[in-house]
Amino acid sequence: MEEIQNMELYERLIFIALGLAVLFFGYRIKRIAFFIIWFLIGLNLMNYLMPIINENVQEVASSELYQNLLPIAGALLLGLLGFSIEKVCVSLIAFAITMLITVQYFGTDITTLIIGGVIGVAAGGIAVMLLKPAIIVASALAGSYGLTLAIFAFFPQIDFDTFYWPILIGIAAIGGIFQFTSTKHLN
Repeated sequence: MEEIQNMELYERLIFIALGLAVLFFGYRIKRIAFFIIWFLIGLNLMNYLMPIINENVQEVASSELYQNLLPIAGALLLGLLGFSIEKVCVSLIAFAITMLITVQYFGTDITTLIIGGVIGVAAGGIAVMLLKPAIIVASALAGSYGLTLAIFAFFPQIDFDTFYWPILIGIAAIGGIFQFTSTKHLN
């Protein structure tokens, strides 16, 4: 959430445009959507890892260039992975989303992580078996996540704890329904 609040207006608008593209056209532009989704996952992951890296590598902690470059580099690496391998990408998106939700809302206790991992592996397997619906649902959720963060960044007076899930699920449902109806004839 802090990342988007610290963005300039033009960066927020690009973030919103990418979120809308993934939300409504994720299946049609699946390779680009995979890149965007994995880029965002990589950026989130690097934001979790940067404090650990800063504690252990003083050169990184003291350099503003590294502080800005490492999250983007990690995000780009994961983005390129997502662009190149479709089935693995869909499976890992399901797993990553499950683990991000687990860590963000239930903590990092080892038992919690194991349960989240098992659920994530099951979600990844189901996602591969149901590839088209999984791509649509994952892209709708990813686009919705980006737009939900943008809404809270532009309107900080909205109570995050109360409205996060209803906004996220509502936007994802709109995007998912749009994608399912507009891609009926596509394989």
